[in-house]
This record gives sequence, structure tokens and C-alpha cells, in this order.
Amino acid sequence: MTRTIQIILVEDSPEYRETISLAVKRETDIAISGMFGTAEEAINHLEKIEKPPLPTLILLDLNLPGLSGIKAIPLLAQTAPDTPVIALTQSDREADVLAAISAGASGYLLKDSTRQQIFEGIRIVVNGGSIIDPQVASYLFNAVKDPSKKIGLKTSLAARELEILKLIAEGKVQKEISEHLKISSNTVATYLRRIYEKLNVNNAPEAVAKAYQKKILPR
Repeated sequence: MTRTIQIILVEDSPEYRETISLAVKRETDIAISGMFGTAEEAINHLEKIEKPPLPTLILLDLNLPGLSGIKAIPLLAQTAPDTPVIALTQSDREADVLAAISAGASGYLLKDSTRQQIFEGIRIVVNGGSIIDPQVASYLFNAVKDPSKKIGLKTSLAARELEILKLIAEGKVQKEISEHLKISSNTVATYLRRIYEKLNVNNAPEAVAKAYQKKILPR
């Protein structure tokens, strides 16, 4: 039996929340486990979840009251490291697209996307892929061609990832990191995999060496 995709919607417009909610009811494999008007409310909700599973995916507006969606992405990653984020926004600005992807979003969709495009995007990301709205995809292509536009797809570390990398550099092992940060060993292992992937390394010593080389860690 296929597991239902449980999504959290972070959107300050009640009308758009209702639109997405009604559309989800027509999908057999997707359900909404929570809707929040601010990023702060969503983060607080995730922090209170004591038992797995966490939501499968987060749909996040960028223009939110209080903490912006872009600033919220790395904080959501700290709270729910295995839950990908898709930015679902009205903004087709190049700066917002690059900032959201740099911050760690796994997808970027515009609100004028069709219901089918949104839900197919959710399925793609849940299965390990990425989704970019065709209207803004050219921004990423241009960023790759132009070195002055840094998007940091693989080398930008979230705050928690950087914290763990610093502890590795201090010589701490996974169990010690788990105890120091008061998180589970499995969560530490997840962060380590992400660090290795972003730095394109295979183990902790290589990660530390490359972090010093790229000045991610100060000597």
C-alpha cells in the first residue's frame, strides 16, 4: 500500500490555503497534515512533534509576515532535516529563485501553476528529485553560466550542518555530537550525509579538510 504524502502548507492567505486544501482532497496519495499562516507557527509545530513520522514535504510561501520564507528554509531544515521544502510563491524574481534554492529548497513553483503541476512537483520532490517552474528555470541556467551569480547549490551549509561540521573539526564523534546537541544519532547521521553530499566528500576528515580549504571553517 502506497504511503500517503503528508504535507504542511505555510501560507498567510486564507483564500489560497482553502484553494490548496480543496485541491488536495481530490488527490488519493496526498493529504494536508497542517496549515500555518507564518513560518514561526510551522517551526513551532514541527519542534513539538515527539514521535515520527514528520511531514513528508513542506509547501512554503516566500512572502510571509514575520520570518520570510527564504530565511525560514534553513530553520525548517534544522527542525525537520528529512522533510524537503518546495517554495510556492507569486514571486518570479530571479533574486528570490536563486536565494530560495541556495537556502536549500528542493523546488520552486509559482502560484499560477496548475493543480496538476503542483501535485506532480510534490511527487517528484518526495521521490528525491527537484522541480523548478519553467517560467523561472532560465535563472538557474544563467547562474551556472555566470560565476558572479552564486547560488551555492552544493556548498551552502545550513546553520545546524555548519555547527556539526565544527564539532567534527574539534574531534567529536557521532555519539558525542548527538549528546552535545541533544538530538538522536540518526538525525546526526542524516546531517552528516547532507554535509558530505554538499561538499562532495566521502568521510569526516575529507569534509573538514575541504571546509578549511573553501574557508567554510575559519582556521
